[in-house]
Amino acid sequence: MVRRNETMSTDALGWLPCLGTSKIIAIGDQSRFNEAAVVAERKWQFKTKFRAKAYSWRGSRLAISRLKEAVSVIKAAAKSDPVAAGDGAVSLMERIWPAFQDIDTSSGALGTAVARTLDELIAILIDAPADHSTRNKWLERLFEAVQNDGVEYLAPVEDRWGEIARYPDLINEYADRLIGMVRRAWADHETFQHVIGASICLSCLLEAGRYAELQELLATRRMTFWSWHRYGAEALVRQGLWEAAVEYAEGVRSDRKSGYREISIDRFCEDILIRHGRSDEAYRRYGLRAVSGTTNLAIYRSLVRAYPDRDHRQMLLDLIETHGDKGKWFAAAKDAGFLDFALDCAVVHNADPSTLVRAARNFCGKEPKFAATVALFAVTHLLEGGGYDPPVSEVNEAIKHIFAAAHQIGAVGWARQELGRLADGPCSPGREMFQQAIRAALSRYDAGTASPQMKPSQN
Repeated sequence: MVRRNETMSTDALGWLPCLGTSKIIAIGDQSRFNEAAVVAERKWQFKTKFRAKAYSWRGSRLAISRLKEAVSVIKAAAKSDPVAAGDGAVSLMERIWPAFQDIDTSSGALGTAVARTLDELIAILIDAPADHSTRNKWLERLFEAVQNDGVEYLAPVEDRWGEIARYPDLINEYADRLIGMVRRAWADHETFQHVIGASICLSCLLEAGRYAELQELLATRRMTFWSWHRYGAEALVRQGLWEAAVEYAEGVRSDRKSGYREISIDRFCEDILIRHGRSDEAYRRYGLRAVSGTTNLAIYRSLVRAYPDRDHRQMLLDLIETHGDKGKWFAAAKDAGFLDFALDCAVVHNADPSTLVRAARNFCGKEPKFAATVALFAVTHLLEGGGYDPPVSEVNEAIKHIFAAAHQIGAVGWARQELGRLADGPCSPGREMFQQAIRAALSRYDAGTASPQMKPSQN
């Protein structure tokens, strides 16, 4: 009997599930799976590298490398023997937690690598033409791995369990075995009870087309949680009720945190609107805030890919209005070819001096006026305290590009005047050495002994 406030496991009921299916297939289609060869014994070399507790506290980098190697081998095998590759995918999945349990995951790099790995393995597992018995055994192994998973590395596998199961009877079997336990736990609003396999149950109900039961089960929860309620939203989409699905998803947003935005909800709603010909609404309501990337330039490019027919310049302006920090959008504006707007970004105090110096170097030959102006902004920001522990050489580099570009456009007098103004003006504490570097550069130039680096660019 499961006690309150403890994790509920299907082991408490004395059985171990055996799941399996990817997309629901008609009974008449099962013959092609039955014809698949029995999984041949294959010695996967990666198994020796994924033994229990194989990696130390600082083993994150090595573990990520081993994951990449294993996935590469499995993907190669899938080209000639997809069933064996499916078995290899299961073998790697069930070894992830035992092998990685002692690794420090605070940086998030390992978690990201595992998620990326599982995305690739799940696709292989779903597509493998395994017969009913083979897929059933895979699911038994995976379910045991889920039960023992200490940090829910295998959550993506649980989320797509109904797809992985493929065969309708296996989908329904796991839905039936788990639904009662999940219902009892969620109906108890006095205590918190975590059920291992809740996502498995929801995924199976969705893939089995048991939409009414799915919605009834979700309605028993005291609080909404998108990771689970997204199945309810997807059920509405599959029934053709896409407008209701958007409304449903919006209702799942947290009402306890003012201004809280769940980016996955935004992406879900955005995708639905785009698919139903309401691209402009999708862009305005969700696209601008749902778009993501490692840099602002990546964010801009991602948005352009999603909405290729929109005005690119206006999209950049919209992103700045939505996300703020105008100075940090310099690279995006520059790479997009909007140099006038890039200058508007460069003048803002939070524009990165190093980025400006690199831009001045790259544009010195083809757009000298732009290069000289950007380099001057870089020097200005360095004097004002910008940049992350910048060396004096960065100021010298900027000055070199200022004079090189100024020579090309006949603006050497302007360059000397502006640099002189900066050399004699105020600067942030600790940046006095930068002013000294400016004075030294001007003295060398005025004395006619400028180094080759100070001479005009020949590009």
